[in-house]
Formats: sequence, C-alpha cells, structure tokens
Amino acid sequence: MLKGQFPLERFKAQKTPFYYYDMALLEKTLDKVNSIVGRLPDYKVHYAVKANFNPVILKAIASKGLGADCVSGGEIRAALEAGFPASRIVYAGVGKSDEEIVLGLRSGISRFNVESEAELDVIAAIAESEGVVAPVSFRVNPDIGAHTHANITTGLAENKFGINYEQLEGVIRKALSLSSVRYCGLHFHIGSQILDMMDFVALCNRINTLTLKLRMASLPVGDINVGGGLGINYQHPNHLPIADFDQYFATFRTHLRLPQGTAVHFELGRSIVAPCGSLISRVLYVKKGTTRQFAIIDASMTELIRPALYKAYHRIENLTSDLPEQIYDVVGPVCESSDVFLKGASIDECRRGDLLAIRSAGAYGESMASRYNCRKLPESIFSE
Repeated sequence: MLKGQFPLERFKAQKTPFYYYDMALLEKTLDKVNSIVGRLPDYKVHYAVKANFNPVILKAIASKGLGADCVSGGEIRAALEAGFPASRIVYAGVGKSDEEIVLGLRSGISRFNVESEAELDVIAAIAESEGVVAPVSFRVNPDIGAHTHANITTGLAENKFGINYEQLEGVIRKALSLSSVRYCGLHFHIGSQILDMMDFVALCNRINTLTLKLRMASLPVGDINVGGGLGINYQHPNHLPIADFDQYFATFRTHLRLPQGTAVHFELGRSIVAPCGSLISRVLYVKKGTTRQFAIIDASMTELIRPALYKAYHRIENLTSDLPEQIYDVVGPVCESSDVFLKGASIDECRRGDLLAIRSAGAYGESMASRYNCRKLPESIFSE
C-alpha cells in the first residue's frame, strides 16, 4: 500500500497506536497461494495461527479454505471459532498439556505433531482413556541451520524442537505397536523468515534421505509436513507486497522425491499476514541531541517487540509529511533502552502529531503484544 493510499481521515480520528490491516492485500495473497496449490492436488496449506490470531484475520483466511497450524489449546479454540474445520487443524508444540491434548482429541483435529517419545506416551495414554485413536506425526529435527536470526532457527541439533532423526526409527516402531495412536507421517520445520531457497533445498535433501532409509527398513513414511518459514521483503513493502510463493512451492516440487500421491503439508504464517499489517503511531516529540535526533512516538515494544527481540527491520513512513527526509532514531516511550524501532531512519521530516506507519507488521506484532508498563493492548482497524 503506497503512502497516499492509507485512509488518513480515519487514522486522524483513531486513538494511536493501533494496527491497520489491508484486507484487500490479504485476499490477493491468499488467492495467489490458492492459485498455485490448486494446480498441485497433493499440496495442503495450513495457516500458522501464532503469526496473527485476530478473529477478523482468522475468519478471512478460513474462508479461503486453508487449514490451521496451532501450537496451543487457545489457538485450537480460536481456529475452530473462526471457522476452520477440525479436520484441517494440526497441533504442534514441545509442551502440550494434558488439557490441551484432551481438547484436540475431543475436537477431532486431524493431527498431533509429536515432538518426543515422552509426549507419544502421554498422548497414547490419554487417547486410550478417552476411547479414541490419536492421529500422530513425528516432528523430526533435521539438524539444518537456516540462514535467519538465531532466535527463529528451529531445526538445529541443539534446538528444543523435534526428535533427532537417528532416534526416529525406534519411535515409529513404538507408535505402530500402540493401539490408541495412528501413525500418519513426518513433520519438519527449520525456521522462520527464510529467503534463501537453498535452505529449503537442504531440507528436501534431508527428507529424501530419511524417507528412503525408512522404506529400506520396511517402515511406513506417511505424508510429509515441511513446515513453513518463507520470509517476506521487509525493505520494500510497496514494490514487493506479496511473498515469492511461486519459487517457494516450485522448490519443493523440484527437489522432493516422494512416492506419487504423497500429501505434502505446508504451514505458512508470516508470508501470508505480515505484508497486510501496519502499526500506526503518532509522533509525541522530536528530540534533538548533539549528534542525533529522535522521533519519540506513542507506539512501543509492547505493541511490536520484533525490533527489540530480533533487531528486526521494519520500514517506517511518515504518512502526514511531504517535507524533505531527515535522519531519526525512531523510539518508543517504554522505560527500556531496547525500545527502539529503527536507528538512523531516513523519513520525511517529523513534527509533533505526525502519523507514522511501521510497515509489514501483520505477523508477530499484535499476537506478541504485551501490557508491560501497564500499557493497553493495541486496537485494530481494517480496510473497508
């Protein structure tokens, strides 16, 4: 969305900070995904609810036929309430509680992505007590280091996620011996905000090697869930507003070597919702130092923690100024030195009351917001 396309009259009447969602862009993104996977009947796409669980966003995604990837009981409930069918809900996470497992079983979700042998034992016992059979896949730790921030790499040997692949055969054999579980396949996820397709090629190669090994051991493979992780272009939200889904799906189509008819599941979050969201904030003060100047805004790390947590970049635009650009450190009011959105930002000259848009904030913005410093959670408004 170009600067002049934001509904400024609506913004001026709205208390800041707040999230603004471009629902037309979200629809275009979903239509792009569906146009690709519609030609690939074995590909199934699930939306990663953790990226953004705003009910309006969830309902829009559910209406387009995607499944839901959940990592908590709360996300399962949110997905069901938004209209995702239980038969399209998968549930991952290293620490599923007994209550959450019961919720998944009673709701009839399609899959538990199991991350340890200990978890398998618990799910089997609870399923037996409930008188049902639990569908399970095993999340495999492929020991692949994706080219992304260390805090969002999830496939290394030392990460807490998944079962090490050298332990997998034994766990599958155990699952096959249990009457209260049904083994369905394998699950992988190597990280988030991945732009280098060679990381996904490495994942495909690891999957090919592992599935061949299982077949040689006369063990079933089942379907394959490759996770998500596709990144977006945070630098150019106006010129590249939709992630490169063509190259992403083509990479797996080219490099995965699976028996014909094998279902391949994807769990996309950031690439679907990040571009459509912007955090809108007002300038409170312009503070001039000896060598730097600061644009102090009313948004903070409590509304968008990614810059403080990951040193993540978000493009910032002054929506109400056409003055020549100046250099600012854009900072928030929270009493933490890390409450900084961007240092050395080149934006149109700021004055008190100007409205700034922090772009590409639709993923892991609102969903990670907190009430630190007793701040209110941000409201959300949507394009008409």
